[in-house]
Amino acid sequence: MPRRSRIATGIFLCGRQVLGLGVSTERKSCKDDGKTRAMALVSLVGGMGFIGSRLASDLSARGDAVRIVDAAVTRNDDGQYLRVDVRDRHALAASIDGSDVIYSLAAVHRDDIKPASLYDEVNVLGAVNLCDACRELGILRIVFTSSVAVYSLVADELSEDSTTEPSSAYGSSKLRAEQVYRDWQAEEPNSRSLVIVRPTVVFGEGNRGNVYQLFRQIWSRRFVMVGNGRNRKSMAYVGNVSAFLVHVLGLGAGVHTFNYVDGPDLSMEELVDTILIAFGRQPKLKVRIPYVFGYLIGVVCDAVAAASNRRLPISAARIRKFRSTTTFSAQRTKSIGFQPPTSLREALLKTIKHEFFGSARSD
Repeated sequence: MPRRSRIATGIFLCGRQVLGLGVSTERKSCKDDGKTRAMALVSLVGGMGFIGSRLASDLSARGDAVRIVDAAVTRNDDGQYLRVDVRDRHALAASIDGSDVIYSLAAVHRDDIKPASLYDEVNVLGAVNLCDACRELGILRIVFTSSVAVYSLVADELSEDSTTEPSSAYGSSKLRAEQVYRDWQAEEPNSRSLVIVRPTVVFGEGNRGNVYQLFRQIWSRRFVMVGNGRNRKSMAYVGNVSAFLVHVLGLGAGVHTFNYVDGPDLSMEELVDTILIAFGRQPKLKVRIPYVFGYLIGVVCDAVAAASNRRLPISAARIRKFRSTTTFSAQRTKSIGFQPPTSLREALLKTIKHEFFGSARSD
């Protein structure tokens, strides 16, 4: 008998939205690269976020049924998703019933989350609840988006086998969540599949993270290089991350751990020059300040932020991160035959064009 779900609100079947409770998710077939295959029902827990939204589109485009499960309300409540908090174990289990594959994307990830207990409540307890739900429902496949934050702050070509030494509460919570998922897989090692993907800093159209802030500072001519600019950074384009998350659906039972990086790693000077050229300006910034001065400015900003209870764009931690080398090896992604659809430089140009020269531009 085909599997059926008791909950069907928020499901897309072969790219077509199906609304209303009680709609069956009986398996059908779809075309994938010219081949007919059984349609999978894929639940994206935390699927309303930056990566999840792109992944939902990519999975739907290839013909999978996609269910969005998220606590956030960022669209009209029109039945396209299930509003569920991962801390609510029973609601979470009901929301993923009938799924073939679970993508675990839900997380709190900012450096300044308060109270700090939220890292454990969402990132770790959420993993415990999701594993409990998968045990109860007999779901055998989980793809977990972790983070390179499980490594140390200063990283130079770290591989998946490098020592994990998280330097933040966020990184520690992601590492503990990884262990929760590993324990779940180890209970039935020959039948359960766990894929752990550790992306580096992710950028792309619509994101307002650190890379976008760098774009904006350069666009507004407020950017000043801290240090000599020779430190290198690994980056990842959201379209490539999503493509890789789809690619790993072909992996079988076992634990599969991957860093995700789009090479080549650029030095800060090379990255800034690339951005300047995209804006039609001359490369090679003339304004630079020594790292020690930049760090002291960050310390002063921290004191002001603490005294005023405000969040400032500059902090000692951000200056330290900016100046550090953080690069990671992505050789393992190549070993399973993955080729990113977009080069890093092309992705940077596409994002800049979208954000500053297209409909998304906001001054």
